[in-house]
Amino acid sequence: MLTIHGRPNSINVQKAMWAVGEIGLAHERLDVGGQFGGNDTPEYRAMNPNGLVPVLVDGDTVIWESHTIVRYLGAVHDAGGLWPEDPAERTLADRWMDWAVASLQPQMTPVFWGVVRTPEAERDMGAIQRAATALQSIWSILDAHLADRDFVAGDRFTMGDIPVGAFYCRYTRLPVIERASLPNCDAWLARLGKRPAFAEHVAGIPLT
Repeated sequence: MLTIHGRPNSINVQKAMWAVGEIGLAHERLDVGGQFGGNDTPEYRAMNPNGLVPVLVDGDTVIWESHTIVRYLGAVHDAGGLWPEDPAERTLADRWMDWAVASLQPQMTPVFWGVVRTPEAERDMGAIQRAATALQSIWSILDAHLADRDFVAGDRFTMGDIPVGAFYCRYTRLPVIERASLPNCDAWLARLGKRPAFAEHVAGIPLT
């Protein structure tokens, strides 16, 4: 049975759990990190020297980094589904997964931490606003891409939708900030919202 180490309110754990749920794999999730701790023990560091979540254990295979976990789950357990077998289709899924790390995450992190995990009196609203403004332009890139397709890699759901979908769900729920008008992203999010695994592991988790 698969084991995933990580707390449910971590967006990176949510990506892994969403993939597990899409495939329907039997699994166990253990609360690790954040308020639960346990990610700085020698045993955990032996699995992930960074001390971060999630970690996936699949038999003798131990994997860290959430996008690597999503790719692994698709390739091993859902080739032709989450993991596109056609190389061109797969590169399209891959590039949006990489875009989430390279373009989205550097701006999403200061906004999320600033407005959700920082007391109001301690917030750096200037830094938050600068990142929120940058996000409007960044998300507009995906909105244009989704103008003529239902999902990031084309007409069907793939692993490429998972990281950006988790981030966009979080973006739409952030308080305080001004958000861009993104009708194509909103329509895509509505399609994702019909997927039980997304509803359970992403949309259904409180923003904390």
